[in-house]
Amino acid sequence: MTQAGTARTGDPERGTLDKAADENFPVAPFFLPRAWRDDLMAVYGFARLVDDIGDGDLAPGGADARLLGVPAPDADDPMVLLDALEADLHRVFDSTPRHPLMRGLQPTVRRAGLTPEPFLGLIAANRQDQLVKRYETYDDLLAYCELSANPVGRLVLSVTGTSTPERVRRSDAVCTGLQIVEHLQDVAEDLGRDRVYLPAEDMKRFHVVESDLAAPTAGASVRALVAYEAERALNLLNEGTPLVGSVHGRLKLLLAGFVAGGKAAVRAIAAAEYDVLPGPPKPGKLQLLREVGVTLRGEG
Repeated sequence: MTQAGTARTGDPERGTLDKAADENFPVAPFFLPRAWRDDLMAVYGFARLVDDIGDGDLAPGGADARLLGVPAPDADDPMVLLDALEADLHRVFDSTPRHPLMRGLQPTVRRAGLTPEPFLGLIAANRQDQLVKRYETYDDLLAYCELSANPVGRLVLSVTGTSTPERVRRSDAVCTGLQIVEHLQDVAEDLGRDRVYLPAEDMKRFHVVESDLAAPTAGASVRALVAYEAERALNLLNEGTPLVGSVHGRLKLLLAGFVAGGKAAVRAIAAAEYDVLPGPPKPGKLQLLREVGVTLRGEG
């Protein structure tokens, strides 16, 4: 799922939000209006919490489970925790939620008139992660991204009051591209969780077997496969880039950051000669700023 970074701290809310600094894109940068920053961090907090549940990355000690009302015997069961989170999500809309991140989400939901659907999509994606460990085709992977990534972009548009059908279409392309890039960065980490987000039909085409993904460094076949998927991700990001030009002001800079973060990550993967197995290739700040400039000028 989304990129995990620093370890969770003893404060479930703070530990979750601290991970924003480790994403490929800016979550709620300083130049945005304070209300937008608060709303985007509230949405991020939910998305990060649901991912941490799905990935088994909650802080030790069971604080999140207790906050969600999950009894100790089930505190490590992702399905039980996701069910409890969904119940708490519904409380966001009709009563008082239990978890502090969910309570923090409630003002955003009311202010922006958000609906449960995108949040439920993120929960459904993490349920799918517990049951589906491999994807046969690229279309299967795109259907997963429709749940795991696209709701986030739709929420950003809703929070900023800029959602239109065309912007949603462009946003979906950006978010799916970002998700695929992240999967490429995290091939080794995902394999450690017994998950492979490289389509099986593509692995066969490039003569890659799963044991190749467990090697310390990538051989020629794995590199060719990663290059192929990276090109697909870049095409999606390019398809979504006109979203940036469709808005104005500080929102334009935010969306340029999203797009540029994905493109810079693709460049970093290419600079590593598509060897993602030793660890996630990540762009430097200068590369990211360069990509932001290119995107804002409409050259990306």
